[in-house]
Order: sequence, then structure tokens, then C-alpha cells
Amino acid sequence: MVDFRGLRFHDRAPVYQQIAEHLKRQILLGAVQDGDPMPSRRELAAQTGINPNTAQKACRLMEEEGYVRTDGNNGSVVHLTPALRDAIAAELTRGLVAQFVAEAKANHMSYKKVIGLVSELWGDDG
Repeated sequence: MVDFRGLRFHDRAPVYQQIAEHLKRQILLGAVQDGDPMPSRRELAAQTGINPNTAQKACRLMEEEGYVRTDGNNGSVVHLTPALRDAIAAELTRGLVAQFVAEAKANHMSYKKVIGLVSELWGDDG
């Protein structure tokens, strides 16, 4: 079953969106696979210490985005296709890079300096 107990919330986004992002990261990292069972809404609320209504909103978002399916009384499961997995990877990667670029620009770093630092810090494994 997908575990949300390690999730730590921040103030930058609504909690229900952070829950969805956490699941996407777990998918990207390979920790969650197609068919893995999701906790019930009550279990999700208990694992994360949030209001059950917020857990319901998070589940609705994940269902709307297509990577969680609910089959009546059988519960919810992670639903992944290769295209959906690729879309999640592209979304998270682009978001991470966009955040980094925005912070670098806010710190008045030049493109050349950023590329130099990235190359230096990346090391020989890239």
C-alpha cells in the first residue's frame, strides 16, 4: 500500500496538492507501481494528520489527473500507463528546473555562472 507517513507539508502549496505531488514523486522514483493499493481517505487523513475532507480533495485530484483509479467499494489503486508515467516525469522535472532557474535569477546569477556551477557540481557521472 502507498505510504504517505513520511510526507512533510510546507506553506507554498495547498495540502491536497502536496499529497498529489508526493505520490507523483514516488512514481518518478519507482517506489510506487501500477496497481499499488492506495490508503482509504480515512487512512490517508490519519497517516498525514490532515482533515478527512482535505484527504478526499487530494484523492479527487489524483483521480482527475488519471494516476489513481477508484473502483466502487474495491478501493483505489495507482493507475499508470507508460504515457502517464512519462508525463509525470516531465512535469516534475520541468517544475524542479523552473524553480531552480527562478531562484538563480532572483539571486542575479548569470546563465554562464549557473551552467559552470552545475557542471562543476554534477561531477563525472553525467
